Amino acid sequence: MEKINVGFIGVGGIAAKHLENIHNNVHASIVAVCDIDPDRVRQAGEQYGVNTYVNVDDMLQNESLHALFVCVPPFAHGVIEEKAASRGIHLMVEKPVGLNLLNVKVKEKVIADSGIICATGYCLRYLDTVAKAKEYLAGKQIAMIRAHYVTKFVPTPWYRKMALSGGQLVEQSTHTVDLIRYLAGDFRSVYTNSALNVMTDIPDIDIPDVTSVNFTMESGAVGNLSSTFIQPDHQTGIEFMGRDFRVIIDGTSLQIIEKDHKVTFESEIDFYEEHDKAFIEAIRSNNKERILSTYSDAVKTLAVTLAANHSAETGQPKQLEDYILAAQG
Repeated sequence: MEKINVGFIGVGGIAAKHLENIHNNVHASIVAVCDIDPDRVRQAGEQYGVNTYVNVDDMLQNESLHALFVCVPPFAHGVIEEKAASRGIHLMVEKPVGLNLLNVKVKEKVIADSGIICATGYCLRYLDTVAKAKEYLAGKQIAMIRAHYVTKFVPTPWYRKMALSGGQLVEQSTHTVDLIRYLAGDFRSVYTNSALNVMTDIPDIDIPDVTSVNFTMESGAVGNLSSTFIQPDHQTGIEFMGRDFRVIIDGTSLQIIEKDHKVTFESEIDFYEEHDKAFIEAIRSNNKERILSTYSDAVKTLAVTLAANHSAETGQPKQLEDYILAAQG
């Protein structure tokens, strides 16, 4: 195939990194960008010398696209994915893929039925250190998981509203939840405590600033995820423990600790670049196996975070299977 013609919906935030990666990819070409902010989309269009739109339908109608990056906020997906899939356009959908489980399950079926390749923005799966961790953990029994996502407040106005972002679990800590799923399998249950404790001076905020999720995995492992945006720095990590071993992912680094042995690996790649490269190569080779973070994976990760939010609201533990069935009506 000749160069992959790529369009973008949403050019703010993380889209800037994807735009840079696709611009630098010799097998792809950015042909159009779309954003509801006319100034922002004009700047992106000028930077990359491409057509600009403020209306999704106009771009899909006027451009010949092979692939589309959907980099919109959680509340803004609408039916973008369905429209692109109906035209046979391959998709890379940023996380989270939505806020309503029923809606994203409908999208999941449309995408599957269309036969297109669809990646999602869970870029940490493409880390070289994560690949080493996955190889090491294969066949091992994980007994306990400890995870954290500690960072500062995001000033974007929609982030502070539960109805628009889903809160930190859905919008940010979703990366950690997804990596737990990738390395340890699916969640069985979640029980959440959360509160808005110290960031109450932020106008219009209604999302918790501290969250603690206790969970069990289908494997029988038990764990906890602590999530907060009350700190000035950024730290993320997951620790997987089994009999006589620990696997620690600290940011992008990896430690494997056994009874009498310890080894440390530092990442040597740009995982964002690897993520986008895999998407383009999957299209060029028509090989979905290159995609490590499919739409179905993203839906499962979303279900965990939404169930955790629901547990916090009700004060009750949530079984994932029951929650998903109830959410689908």
